[in-house]
Amino acid sequence: MRTRAAAAVLALLAASFAVAVGPAGPAHAAAAGPSAATVYEAENATIFHGTVDTDHLGYTGTGFVNTANEAGAYVEFAVDAPAAGAATLALRYSNGTAATRPSGVGVNGTTVSTPAFAPTTDWNTWAVSRIPVTLKAGGNLVRVTATTAGGLPDLDSLTVADTLNTQWSDALVDSTMQRYTPATVGGWSYPVALYMMGQYQLAQHTADPARRAALIAYVRAWADRFVDANGHIANSFTSLDSMMPGQVMIALYRETGQTKYGLAAKQIHDRLLPGAGYPTTADGGFWHATGADRANQLWADGTFMADPFMAQYGKYIGDSDRSFDIATKQLVVYASHLQQPNGLLKHAYDASKAASWADPVTGLAPETWCRAVGWYGVAATEILDLIPADHPRRAQLISIVRNLVQGMAAYQDPATGRWFQVVDKGGNADNWTETSCSAMFTQTIDTAVRRGWVARDTYQPVVDAGKRGELARISLHTDGLTYLTGISVGTNVADYAYYVGRPQATNDFHGLGVFLFFYEEVYH
Repeated sequence: MRTRAAAAVLALLAASFAVAVGPAGPAHAAAAGPSAATVYEAENATIFHGTVDTDHLGYTGTGFVNTANEAGAYVEFAVDAPAAGAATLALRYSNGTAATRPSGVGVNGTTVSTPAFAPTTDWNTWAVSRIPVTLKAGGNLVRVTATTAGGLPDLDSLTVADTLNTQWSDALVDSTMQRYTPATVGGWSYPVALYMMGQYQLAQHTADPARRAALIAYVRAWADRFVDANGHIANSFTSLDSMMPGQVMIALYRETGQTKYGLAAKQIHDRLLPGAGYPTTADGGFWHATGADRANQLWADGTFMADPFMAQYGKYIGDSDRSFDIATKQLVVYASHLQQPNGLLKHAYDASKAASWADPVTGLAPETWCRAVGWYGVAATEILDLIPADHPRRAQLISIVRNLVQGMAAYQDPATGRWFQVVDKGGNADNWTETSCSAMFTQTIDTAVRRGWVARDTYQPVVDAGKRGELARISLHTDGLTYLTGISVGTNVADYAYYVGRPQATNDFHGLGVFLFFYEEVYH
């Protein structure tokens, strides 16, 4: 049998995963939303060289399977499929060692995947490995076999989705936690914090207390790298981008009640108060950053980086009147410069008209970059949910969102359901549909429909097409990990050629985070 660590209480920290797999195999792409699934408990399966044990915490059913430490030990599940077709196998396991445990997964005698089950901190912490397969109608045998002398991890259960359209947010988060530990996932930056807030939203919708605790613990372990016991963050906060991670501090304050997280959020909140020194345009819009190369510039991106934070602070920590006023004022000021007659927003505005990209008359950037528009839409809809129903700027913000939704819908690509990198120039051969903004556009329109701000009959088909287009960009490979493609890397303000020439990345955090925002909003 495996060498066991001493039994411990459920670990606070989620699995610190390290993947050791070969090149990813063929991908299966998503086509629709979550579907029904069937759970098969490992203790009811056929076991070759193993026992059913109950000496750890967190298992489902009546126990889990602990195989012998040998190659060839296996657990075989009898799976019934109502029809032939693609399916996702989700293996719930625990690996309390420091090394991966390689295996082979076979379906009806044919090996279809060779996942390596990553460490899970201890034997009381459970993780999920997902594998795409094709099942025949009727009975199928799914065998998980150890391929090294270490044997298999503890196996708790096998969940089989009747299509590949599993809970994609869970799959994406599990994959990301396997690829990165809280120490290696990245530093204090808005793309990483964006992902953390997406994982936090998943946790909010997770019914299993142990799973929820593990998701939050991963986020907390990342945040604790930056905030000390006194609630201080060693950052001068000279850009709006640097302030977005403050949302994580608010989330953790809500979860734990610990003063240090509230004080960390207050440090950022106070940086944006009138008289605190953060520069603004003459009409009060926050500069995107304090350096000379960003002086007097309002980027649509910045609305998401600072404004939801301020509204969250007012809702969950305090200073609500002033915080709500700042958040809503920024949205209004930015829209007054950036929103165009077609409802969309230009990427940026330079009040001084000195930037190389600024129109000498209007001060506007030349193009409508999709992710910048998406940032504004997600920020505005979230803030409308946070501020009081009688807030004096509510009607004005709803009007801005209505116009924005109308513009978004007008430029949706009818072929894919997504939106183009330069939104209003989809007819250009070198333009391309971008994943992160498509998620945000779909989320923004969906929220507007649900809140009754726009007509469902007109815009629900736009949402439905957007959902299909977004899910076509995520897939599960035979290494058991998700891959999200077509994501624009970080982008400055520039001309058309610059935007369409940006690299299209896979699993970039800009895309991972907003996919989680989209999925947790649209499917809940």
